Amino acid sequence: MGLKAGIIYNDIKPIACEVAADLKDKLNKAGWEVCMATGFGGILGYSSPDKPVCHTQIEQLVPPGFAQDVAFGIVLGGDGTVLSAFRQLAPCNIPLLTVNTGHMGFLTEIYLNQLSEALDKILAGDYQIEERTLLTVQLVRDDLVLWEALCMNEMVLHREPLTCLSHFEIQIGHHAAVDIAADGIIISTPTGSTAYSLSAGGPVVTPDVPVLQLAPICPHSLASRALVFSDSETVQIFPATPNRIVMVVDGNGGTYVLPEDRVVMKRSPYTARFIRLQPPEFFRILREKLGWGLPHIAKPTSVELP
Repeated sequence: MGLKAGIIYNDIKPIACEVAADLKDKLNKAGWEVCMATGFGGILGYSSPDKPVCHTQIEQLVPPGFAQDVAFGIVLGGDGTVLSAFRQLAPCNIPLLTVNTGHMGFLTEIYLNQLSEALDKILAGDYQIEERTLLTVQLVRDDLVLWEALCMNEMVLHREPLTCLSHFEIQIGHHAAVDIAADGIIISTPTGSTAYSLSAGGPVVTPDVPVLQLAPICPHSLASRALVFSDSETVQIFPATPNRIVMVVDGNGGTYVLPEDRVVMKRSPYTARFIRLQPPEFFRILREKLGWGLPHIAKPTSVELP
């Protein structure tokens, strides 16, 4: 069996296209077969009001040429491309090195100027793999799955427009259902705890903790607070409102949810496998990207002028 690698890149960014072509040539010269795809294939898209169902099965997003025999993949882009790449490749169990060509790059491992050294390490097998939880999100009507997606960060349900108060009936595992009145709700993974959930007041969760969290968006109750629970529990959400609501996954795509529908979420059998070139250090990422834990610098003591 020959050596095989993959590249997923953001074809909207010229620098990502240029680096992808150069990287393919370098791997070919080293004896590797390379399959390539753009991040576009993992974009979920949005359904329209006159067509509320936009269904692509999770396994159907795998690009041609990618399979279990791909030893590793390299992602060139920002966080959106990383999310798209894992949506496409997680069913193949391919570990990915994520390279930042964007801005924040919270999910990326290295910058472009580190790629050459990183590639040498990967080819030498000098790396670790960190696994992150993925969720399977499904829209179900009369026990028929109408829409589904892999989710790395969060699933959001809200009314149109967002500022409209709505009721959500939520059942976690075997526990009794609860009713939450809010502008919307967020169900997030530990990876997503630093995304939308953080802005909604949810806690930051380290990636190795096997939990999910529920964060209400602007709840209409002082008692409604973020809830952390085991990721072994299945979550079912029933819209307790006569109006249609909107479901968005990873801020990337979604579908309409009608009063007779339910949203079902559970931990996916697939995981996101990140290539790490050094031992994962989550607090360092929080410090560098979000400024968490930086030492307090006192203001200078005021001095009276003569």
